[in-house]
Amino acid sequence: MEIKKVYSFIPLFFLTLTSFAQEDTTMPVIPSMRALHHDNIIHSLNTIATLKNRNDSVFPVTSDAVLNRAINKSVRAGVNSMRAFIERSSTLDDNAKYKWLRGVNEMLTGFINAYRARMIPAGELPELIKAYADAMKTEMADSSILDIIAEQEPEVGKILMDNYALKDNIGISAARDILVLKSCQRRPENTLSILSQFPNNKYADSLIIMAALRNQEQLYTYASVPDALGKRIRAVDHPLVKIISSLAVSKTGRMYFPFIDNLYRGKITMDSITPLLLQDSSYGYYKLLVRTRIEYVGRMQQGDTPMGMQVLTNRLKFKAVDMYINEINALHEQNDLNIRFKKLDLLTPEELYYLAVLGEDQIYTSSFVSGVYPRIIQRMRNPATDTLLMDLHYDYYKKFIKMCAAYNTLDNFLGKMENSSAQKLMQNFVNGLETTETLEDAVDVADSYASISNQPIKQLILEQVQEKLRESKRQNNKREQVIYNLLNVIFLSMDTSNHIDISARLGIDPVYTMPSRLLKDTSGRIIIQQFSYGDKDAASYFGAFLSRFNNRNWKIIRKPNWVEINSVNAIPITIYANLPLDEKRELDRRAQDSLISYLDEKGLAPTIVIHRGHSYYLSETISRLSPSAKVVLLGSCGGYQKLNDILNICPQAHIISSKQVAAGVLNQSLIDAICERLRTGKDLDWEQLWISVQQKVSAGYKDKFDDYIPPQKNLGAILLMAYDKASYN
Repeated sequence: MEIKKVYSFIPLFFLTLTSFAQEDTTMPVIPSMRALHHDNIIHSLNTIATLKNRNDSVFPVTSDAVLNRAINKSVRAGVNSMRAFIERSSTLDDNAKYKWLRGVNEMLTGFINAYRARMIPAGELPELIKAYADAMKTEMADSSILDIIAEQEPEVGKILMDNYALKDNIGISAARDILVLKSCQRRPENTLSILSQFPNNKYADSLIIMAALRNQEQLYTYASVPDALGKRIRAVDHPLVKIISSLAVSKTGRMYFPFIDNLYRGKITMDSITPLLLQDSSYGYYKLLVRTRIEYVGRMQQGDTPMGMQVLTNRLKFKAVDMYINEINALHEQNDLNIRFKKLDLLTPEELYYLAVLGEDQIYTSSFVSGVYPRIIQRMRNPATDTLLMDLHYDYYKKFIKMCAAYNTLDNFLGKMENSSAQKLMQNFVNGLETTETLEDAVDVADSYASISNQPIKQLILEQVQEKLRESKRQNNKREQVIYNLLNVIFLSMDTSNHIDISARLGIDPVYTMPSRLLKDTSGRIIIQQFSYGDKDAASYFGAFLSRFNNRNWKIIRKPNWVEINSVNAIPITIYANLPLDEKRELDRRAQDSLISYLDEKGLAPTIVIHRGHSYYLSETISRLSPSAKVVLLGSCGGYQKLNDILNICPQAHIISSKQVAAGVLNQSLIDAICERLRTGKDLDWEQLWISVQQKVSAGYKDKFDDYIPPQKNLGAILLMAYDKASYN
């Protein structure tokens, strides 16, 4: 809707009301029997004059002064002209005058209700008055108002069609069809929703075909419903609509739907897919999904847009997780890798690749590091790893690089291609971060940089970030500037010789230290909550945990579902740790919930949260995580993959996590160091704390501790914090 309408309608209004302008607009004496109708109209005009303007992105309007002036002059004058015309008419009897006065008021109240419901812009009011005047004259001449409604915006047309005085016009049915058509043309994404109210619309078949070409899955949903619109869809004689309709009424239609584009183009038949749906042929179905995805991505690079791409991707992800990842994850305690990963025996490198990138959120560290990744490398026909990406048209390559970096396999992956290819790949990895709506790619770049040990590759990434920053300044792209400037500052700060105070430079809370004062509640106490789970390892780590506090500095209080550990004669600290009760009966979850309820009831907000247990429990902890947490220790394998989930709940949290295999002894060492520093009144200086723990770690655990990431090296988290503070508008 153009704003200029609001400014231009005043002279236009008087020019277009020619039929009334020639009448005597002096208000005649109003009979008392119709006085109430006139009073209602005046009341509606006064109500409109008091309506508040709004700053609406869909229906923008001008200032109150312009709107009210327009109402007081043109709208009020036009309505009064209609009132005078009705009263003076010698061709209207009393009943007809009642009818038209009621109609005028209904038109005004229709606008008021629509405006308050944010369904019509203020600028359409004069258009509505003009259209109603024209429709009144046309109806009085027993002619169709179709052309009048067809010229209007749908909001105006709807008010006219719903009007008491116009509802029996000979053109009203055809006008309704036109109005539905215009509504669908304006909001194509709402076509089927609109048609569900008007399934017998004259233009329904054409609109259904357009909807099929636009959103096949949406049409599938509507075609499967046994109502009037579903029946209308199934009756449309168009090849794509017919395919979708046939799938919609089939019990297994969803299984065929990912291939809708190739079915429509005749590249594949339903008969060729059907055998793959059998349980014992499920590998063939997954294989077809992968092959089709690769084909579609190749077509997209040529400018084509295959139908049903998102449906295909969703189905591929579901099958990857359901058929493969869940099984190899479930066998994480199986030491014989041939047994654990037998399910992967038939998969090609391409099929394994999609397991990784689409199952990123579900795959365990060991499943990727010991199972999927090595099998990708072993089964490649060409040992140069960049050929795999080429065969896949570089689909999800940024996600795969990020995963390799997070799991310490990136150096290995890059080392299996020519150096020039590796450099180009990493440059492209850094490019285009501003083109996506989210910061996901930028966070992946930041996290990957922190994980890369190959110094030439790190330098290459830094130089590419700096080149993109210079380019963004030349092009004056503010969002691009912000993203690459943040990455540049963050990356440079990793080198202590640059002496960059990242907190001061980016305007964020300190990342190298967590002041103890920020961890205290109003009473000066620090609350720590530990989540424990009843797996077979719990007996050893929980016993070791309690033993560390069995000394004169701490007092342990045992409760039915948790333990409470209080510091003695020092900075007040209370640790609440639920008991790792039987996981099979979910008693461990009940203990956690019981503890959370107790903390809520007592008004105790934990500022430090510790997760103990395997990675497959981590989502449970995150779902129960308190937003008050300022320090989060993820004591499980691959916790590094869940940083974004934590930050969505606790945006400023300092997070400690492992990129690969966590160890109970290392988790306990970190807990000991944190608690002792706080007990003695010290801040959590992460660099100092890290060095102290590192010095105490035995030789057998040093490699594992190297995979633990301290808060100041969670670069993706720092980027998110800084971006929230940055302004580029």
